[in-house]
Amino acid sequence: METLGVELGERSYPIHIGPGLLMQLRQCLPPLAGRQLLVVTNDTIAPLYLEPVLASLQDYETSSLILPDGEQFKTLDTLNRIFTCLLERRHSRTTTLIALGGGVIGDITGFAAAAYQRGVDFIQIPTTLLAQVDSSVGGKTGVNHPLGKNMIGAFHQPRAVIADTDTLNTLPPRELAAGLAEVIKYGLIRDLTFLDWIETNMPRLVAREPDAMTYAIRRSCEIKAEVVAADEREGGLRAILNLGHTFGHAIEAAQGYGQWLHGEAVAAGMVMALELSARLGNLRPEQVARGRAIIAAAGLPVQGPAGMSVDSYLEKMAVDKKNVDARLRLVLLEAMGSAIVTTDFDPEQLRATLHDCTAQA
Repeated sequence: METLGVELGERSYPIHIGPGLLMQLRQCLPPLAGRQLLVVTNDTIAPLYLEPVLASLQDYETSSLILPDGEQFKTLDTLNRIFTCLLERRHSRTTTLIALGGGVIGDITGFAAAAYQRGVDFIQIPTTLLAQVDSSVGGKTGVNHPLGKNMIGAFHQPRAVIADTDTLNTLPPRELAAGLAEVIKYGLIRDLTFLDWIETNMPRLVAREPDAMTYAIRRSCEIKAEVVAADEREGGLRAILNLGHTFGHAIEAAQGYGQWLHGEAVAAGMVMALELSARLGNLRPEQVARGRAIIAAAGLPVQGPAGMSVDSYLEKMAVDKKNVDARLRLVLLEAMGSAIVTTDFDPEQLRATLHDCTAQA
């Protein structure tokens, strides 16, 4: 097991990474406020991992709640099911929620923990690559609204993140690729050396070689922890973690949540961000081609969905958490390995980028 730290003063917490951690949860748990635990998971993960998790926690008063699987269930109605469960089972304000699953389960369980009795503890046990390298770290929680993704939520840091790399062995190839999108993102925005490593080792990552996967997870978490420690509530720097996300969230909202996986939409969005960065003179065409090739090598889409119009993109992008005073802010690259958050771009260049990308689709 390897352990990293997210340094946030009294809200600091560890990230444990390694194989077999579900079987040794007791050793990974931080001191808990009480003995009540609620494990929230979904109907895909429960048959695979719920039993060993409950067995590892048998010394506590542990119960579980199984939700339906899918981004389309990341809603206020599903959130209310968690509240109802907690109240029916008389969980107190010293209870701890445990999120066992991917990003949807982590986000919605974390939001429930942030709101239940004005805030209780929660622990992330991410079982997808995307959740292990991104969504489980940093304290962003929330649910979707038909008009925008993750527009309702709260910042609420977990007490610990426990990433069992063995869970990646049961991950469908499409979900693995979706997680690799976030890994690639870290190289593009902050660490060119890591991007070089990703490019060279992509066949090993696609093949799920344990050493390669562990390094990719650790380095991704290190980068995210550094950024979150510097800007916990996304007042500035942290927004760079959203490279491709404004475009990607527009795809998810327009297509219907769950039709495109989050990582797939982000991958197409990152290509759009690269293309716009080049139009603004920040990247050379061969650098855009390189980024596109790395994304494609992961088995990810490099263009958005067919039939989605420029106006549809712009309409959905207008509802984005990064926007300030109704002005669209985008995460772009000023160089390979270095990202910026900016409103300083020609809207016609954005339209031209979207036009070209939609024409290719």
